[in-house]
Amino acid sequence: MAFKKVWCALALGFLLPFSCAHTDFFTSIGHMTDLINTEKDLVVSLKDYIKAEESKLEQIKKWAEKLDQLTDTATKDPEGFLGHPVNAFKLMKRLNTEWGELESLVLKDMSDGFISNMTIQRQFFPNDEDQTGAAKALLRLQDTYNLDTDTLSRGNLPGVKHKSFLTAEDCFELGKIAYTEADYYHTELWMEQALKQLDEGEVSSADKVYILDYLSYAVYQQGDLGKAMALTRRLLELDPEHQRANGNMKYFEYIMAKEKEANKSSTDSEEQQEKETEVKKKDYLPERRKYEMLCRGEGLKMTPRRQKRLFCRYYDGNRNPRYILGPVKQEDEWDKPRIVRFLDIISDEEIETVKELAKPRLSRATVHDPETGKLTTAHYRVSKSAWLSGYESPVVSRINTRIQDLTGLDVSTAEELQVANYGVGGQYEPHFDFARANEPDAFKELGTGNRIATWLFYMSDVSAGGATVFPEVGASVWPRKGTAVFWYNLFPSGEGDYSTRHAACPVLVGNKWVSNKWLHERGQEFRRPCTLSELE
Repeated sequence: MAFKKVWCALALGFLLPFSCAHTDFFTSIGHMTDLINTEKDLVVSLKDYIKAEESKLEQIKKWAEKLDQLTDTATKDPEGFLGHPVNAFKLMKRLNTEWGELESLVLKDMSDGFISNMTIQRQFFPNDEDQTGAAKALLRLQDTYNLDTDTLSRGNLPGVKHKSFLTAEDCFELGKIAYTEADYYHTELWMEQALKQLDEGEVSSADKVYILDYLSYAVYQQGDLGKAMALTRRLLELDPEHQRANGNMKYFEYIMAKEKEANKSSTDSEEQQEKETEVKKKDYLPERRKYEMLCRGEGLKMTPRRQKRLFCRYYDGNRNPRYILGPVKQEDEWDKPRIVRFLDIISDEEIETVKELAKPRLSRATVHDPETGKLTTAHYRVSKSAWLSGYESPVVSRINTRIQDLTGLDVSTAEELQVANYGVGGQYEPHFDFARANEPDAFKELGTGNRIATWLFYMSDVSAGGATVFPEVGASVWPRKGTAVFWYNLFPSGEGDYSTRHAACPVLVGNKWVSNKWLHERGQEFRRPCTLSELE
């Protein structure tokens, strides 16, 4: 018979989403969206491979069915069957040729196309650092927004469009990452969640023995010896021969006996000491607490008397010719420091243009090192940024002019427009935009003096989180697409306004795009004259 050969028709023409491999995917949702397209391409490639395998098996199945029927007939009367010369010829042909072709088909590897595509795409995959960064982001969101593990595991977050949940294996992975960072607090939380989901009957590859091993040690490291022993006993019930658990149990019993001997009195003093330690922990980072409270919308509320001094208005940029007939909407966000918001100040078309210009250049956001004055990455700033010059695009030039018209400040000495996209749990912890007295070389290379003011565009709405907060004064400014906020970092005297210390809260749900313009002192001598008072 003429046996049809099956050729692997897996296409390798998948468009590569990157011109070069990116790093730090977890620091930008914008770049992570490219990974969605990459994964979709791989799924298409995988389905083509499955089709090729199914086609191959279908050919083999038809051949087997045909030969099964033929051999059934032939074995009933072999001599009579071969008495027909055509049958004799075809038997010779099948065994000499066609079975060899079938063997070649069975041995043919249909995965070449899929493996080739995987090899090409793999160089653009996230790495261990990205996975760890994304895991730490979940832990950061948990702490900042007071989320319990069960809420986070079930994906019950505000404003979500596509609900997702964590499996017991996912929880176990989060616990392991916390463990490698010696973060035993989060290790305990996530190992307990993994154990809880397994106890509730979830089918998973996660092993209770491994979970209990991590969990008991994490609990012990936090000083809860009784709970560590109880967990170790449970582990030994599952695996009585577990070498480390048996060793730990003996050690725990030894420590427990010593403690009982040393503390025959009541444990009241210990409990009091624990309470004092807890109070000390709470007082350790007061700014951190304020920051997280503001991120949750729990900050200090402005008094009614102060609120009455906040207004909204139509603003013409102090009689700027461009805005006399078409003033912009402006509203007060805060009084001291004065923070104003401009509404409908950047169009959707302008936003898309800025994003398209910035996206290919996005790289891990940096901060000024106060000691060297140079730019460096920092764990407290999780985002990617790009810089756009006015000469690159009429849109950027128009935006720069708009900032100058509405602030009355010269933008020729300002830094380029910085565009930032925040990643998973993206944030920028409390910081100053201006250089303090102990950082004289912070902007020395620019030669334009200190950062006198900040203009910040919000280029997306954020479903949950992502506020700009000022811990010193208790202000929270929430992202609203198409708006911009403005404040002065320096007093007219040139002294820094320390109340402008601010932070970008972690993005809980959504994708946050912003762009900002830092305006400098040079060129503002007659636009914002100095005063004799340091605080004026």
